[in-house]
Amino acid sequence: MKPHIKLAEAKTPDGARLTLHEHDGEFCVRLNGQALMDSTVATSERQIGELATDTFPRFGKSRVLIGGLGLGFTLRSALEGVGPHGVVEVAELVPAMVEWNRTFLSKLNGALVSDKRVALHVGDVWGVLMRAGAARYDAIILDTDNGPTPLVQHSNARLYDDAGLKRIYAALKPTGRAVIWSATPDRAYAARLVKAGFKVEVVAAKVHATAKRAAYTLYVADKVAVA
Repeated sequence: MKPHIKLAEAKTPDGARLTLHEHDGEFCVRLNGQALMDSTVATSERQIGELATDTFPRFGKSRVLIGGLGLGFTLRSALEGVGPHGVVEVAELVPAMVEWNRTFLSKLNGALVSDKRVALHVGDVWGVLMRAGAARYDAIILDTDNGPTPLVQHSNARLYDDAGLKRIYAALKPTGRAVIWSATPDRAYAARLVKAGFKVEVVAAKVHATAKRAAYTLYVADKVAVA
């Protein structure tokens, strides 16, 4: 049996221990020893990119913001959706995750961070949203932390509260869409999305494409223009 190899270690801004592991060509990131993301279970990450971009014109100049680089599966999916002339901005809070993508994960999805269509922000996605102004993005993807209940960074909670949703709404174009990954269903969060002015669809997401049951929840929130 091939061993599990720890490739690298870093600290999150909150002081948690983040580690990168490899086993038989697959990769896993752990937070304080707990599995956080795994290259073998990336179906939902691909799905959110597809949901965010499925209405985009193939040769348009669409612009997407992704909160969270992770193992790069959402970025890959979003790049496929925006086509050759689109732009995907990615905000990654932990500098080590960017470095790991460029090195250890270069043959997975890491090479994509150097794609000419990618604008990489090393820092909090909240800061990117605050600087964005109004109506900048066709889609915003939050593949950040554990969803509305933060696990990695406590300050991520502000992305999901009423003020955070108001900022996301403002940063989207009139026909924009936000897609949010969540580890668990959250009816209160869905209600806040509606209150913020979104038309919401709750989509169940599987760990594996062939799994019989869904494990995660994706919130597809379309901006509703004010009459």
